[in-house]
Amino acid sequence: MRALFNLELMIFKIAIVCSALLCVSTAFSQKGIPPKEDTEKTVHTSYPTHMEYSPSLAASLKTAAGWTLTAAATGLGKPRMLYVGSKGQLYVTRRDAGDVLMLTDKDNDGKFEDMIRVADFPGVHGITVKDNHMYLCNSNQVLRYAVNADGTLGKVADTLIKDLPSGGQHPNRTMDFGPDGKLYISVGSVCNDCKESDKETAALLQVDPVTWKRTIYASGLRNTIGFDWHPQTKELWGMDNGGDFRGDDWPPEELNHIVMDGNYGFPFAYGKQEVDQTREDPVGNTKENMAKASHPSVIEFPAHSAPIAFTFFEGGSNKGNALVCWHGSWNREKPSGYKVELIKFDSKGNATGSEDFLSGFLKGDERFGRPAGVAIAQNGTVYISDDANGVIYALKQK
Repeated sequence: MRALFNLELMIFKIAIVCSALLCVSTAFSQKGIPPKEDTEKTVHTSYPTHMEYSPSLAASLKTAAGWTLTAAATGLGKPRMLYVGSKGQLYVTRRDAGDVLMLTDKDNDGKFEDMIRVADFPGVHGITVKDNHMYLCNSNQVLRYAVNADGTLGKVADTLIKDLPSGGQHPNRTMDFGPDGKLYISVGSVCNDCKESDKETAALLQVDPVTWKRTIYASGLRNTIGFDWHPQTKELWGMDNGGDFRGDDWPPEELNHIVMDGNYGFPFAYGKQEVDQTREDPVGNTKENMAKASHPSVIEFPAHSAPIAFTFFEGGSNKGNALVCWHGSWNREKPSGYKVELIKFDSKGNATGSEDFLSGFLKGDERFGRPAGVAIAQNGTVYISDDANGVIYALKQK
């Protein structure tokens, strides 16, 4: 009897071990099949040397024809996203300082004389306003403040969302309300090129402003910080940051026409359905199939240029065109970016090309600015933030 019991116990233990081994095998198999061929890329780390701001350097910047440039504010630390208030005041988020500033030009001379800190919010980055309320977000929260008559904010904020995915490598959330009245939040990937475990990362989220429930509007977007709706077609466009460590010239930065339920390829493809051969095949599928099912980019730009803010002109001679701030590369032998570019659209709302709007920050292997945020006032003034030298530039048409 004892011998039979021991035999049954041994069989039971073997079954447990086999089950455990099966689980381990299954777990490993979930990572997918490694790429068939080895790939090799040369990666350069090249940070252009920083130069401090000076009026003479600012005077050397080149604007688009018919535009003039003024340093409207200096000494702001690391200003990021911008929003123009209803009375012309400029709100500035400062992620590193964890606050929001309100700048006011009281004598209308084109320069901001007054500065007030209107909110303290650690890691704040995204900003928008709707129905006399300001919305702010950091990597995992969305707060709402009442806007007072003088432009300052109420002292108590409503916490609307507190469980956005972990920031990881890309914590710079941005958000805005769409033509449909819903709130859209961009959530970048946690790391450079991994397959995300959280479906809300590397995605654009759509939030119902009544229930605050959210859904995934579009996926496969590695880090689309800048996005906006075309003023005439009301279609959504965004600039996505390509991956690192694939060499100097690939993958490209990309302009995407973003549609509901669209997948834009990350992490298996970039650009116009170009397969990332360094990636393993997903379980039960191939990189090539994933790429074919993705939406191709509309226009590609030099790798590692790092697009940040992106916004359309609502009126004026550039109505329907858009501006993008290129923050600038750090891992490219010949630096790219470090400028603001005009993305041109035709009368039907199709992107057709691009040209420099504000350039000259990069001088050989040195740079004195990194454009980050852009906002366009009702009077047509374009504001650009430089988070390397703490400057807000104002551009006006002559």
